[in-house]
Amino acid sequence: MDFECSKVLVPCLQELAEDPNLVTVPQRYIRYDDETQIQTNSSVISSDEIPVINFQNLLLMSESDNSELYESELNKLHLACKDWGFFQLVNHGVSNCLVEKIKEGVEELYKLPIEEKRKKLWRNPGEKEGFGDSGVLSDEQVLDWNDEFFLFTLPVALRNPHLFPNLPLPLRFSFFFTSSFFVLELAKLAMMLISQMEKILGIKSKEISKLFEDGIQGMCLHYYPPCPQPDQVSGLAPHSDAAAITILYQLNQVDGFQVNKDGMWIPIITNGIYLSNIHRAVVNSAKERMSIVTFLNANEDCDIGPIQSLVTQQNPALYKTMTSKEYIKLMFSREYNGKFHIDLFKL
Repeated sequence: MDFECSKVLVPCLQELAEDPNLVTVPQRYIRYDDETQIQTNSSVISSDEIPVINFQNLLLMSESDNSELYESELNKLHLACKDWGFFQLVNHGVSNCLVEKIKEGVEELYKLPIEEKRKKLWRNPGEKEGFGDSGVLSDEQVLDWNDEFFLFTLPVALRNPHLFPNLPLPLRFSFFFTSSFFVLELAKLAMMLISQMEKILGIKSKEISKLFEDGIQGMCLHYYPPCPQPDQVSGLAPHSDAAAITILYQLNQVDGFQVNKDGMWIPIITNGIYLSNIHRAVVNSAKERMSIVTFLNANEDCDIGPIQSLVTQQNPALYKTMTSKEYIKLMFSREYNGKFHIDLFKL
């Protein structure tokens, strides 16, 4: 699949941030009042308020003795998707050993010498995978305060075959092979969550699940270095994700991910029932922050639009249908600006 990616070469923020003489933020990273209005005027949700879903309770369906516990957890999932578009997942079943190994691999990747990263792993203009930022569409665009590393992980045919041979041999094992197992586990987890959502919505023919069989999965790593003026920048500008399921794992215990419950939403497949929240990343002046994000999108051969069983005379379709390829190309051609191109989908 061809993607319209950034034609702009993005600088290495890690190199800039390691300069001991850096006391002010370069102009390119400063967000002015009109650009930060969504951040300063929107309430930030306390972590204590965010819904918590116990995944193991969602696996109790066949055990009659636990049916009440299952139904209760299923209802919590429904409310989290309906009212928040976001939740914390605990007891998810991904092994701690695998999580620790991927954490070590990511840390080693970012510890590579900057010159080696720039020479072997930095995206050239028009490329999607590697270090850089595909969301930068012009030389005038304000940059986020993070270094991004993006990979297509599934299907394997989408991967850049020339990227990983550039990694040093030890890192090829610690990051590439570990991440291959890690993303498979997260893809399975995402599909199981989608299956539970279908049960809540009363969908019996797997209308949603079949869209994501052999779906397109991407993995994005974010490194947020300390910033001398954290109130002047965005770690990641406010936005809502276009993927069906986004799974975020914070590698270190540094706060920075924030959710806006009352922002703008992009409800398409569920025809307005389930929401996609606006969220952002902020930075601080003392500590670095790192995260792994995986995105599960529909497969290349399907159409994206309201599920037919959720469209009735009383609840007509609110959004138009487009091909998966059109949808994904649109996703990669947008700039983070606090919204998705929702107007392009509305009927």
